[in-house]
Amino acid sequence: QVQLVESGGGSVQAGGSLRLSCEASGSIFNPMRYCLAWFRQTPGKEREGVAAIGLRPGWTYYADSVEERFTISRGQDNAKDGKNTWYLQMNSLTTEDTAMYYCATDPGPCGSRWSARSAYTYWGQGTQVTVSS
Repeated sequence: QVQLVESGGGSVQAGGSLRLSCEASGSIFNPMRYCLAWFRQTPGKEREGVAAIGLRPGWTYYADSVEERFTISRGQDNAKDGKNTWYLQMNSLTTEDTAMYYCATDPGPCGSRWSARSAYTYWGQGTQVTVSS
């Protein structure tokens, strides 16, 4: 099993920045063999893929709505002592970015289904991001 815990959410004014973190634990988890992703959801809407990072450097995927504003990255020291982390740096936030943010992961490459909720086996509990105008 793999457990995921998000952190870093909060309230910020429009134009501000936040960095979300997701820490994974579990003996089977290997960040270099898993697709690492972020999703978000607002009440009454489907959970949408925001960003994902694949098995090799540069293999990143973004939703059109966050391209150029959000950056997904892996932790530098993510293969020791179960400290396996990835991040979502969010800049130039707008009120449209207000949502519950979830990290997710699944073994294997991200591929064309990176933004599909059904493509991921493991999910965190979510962290709220609220952007005010």
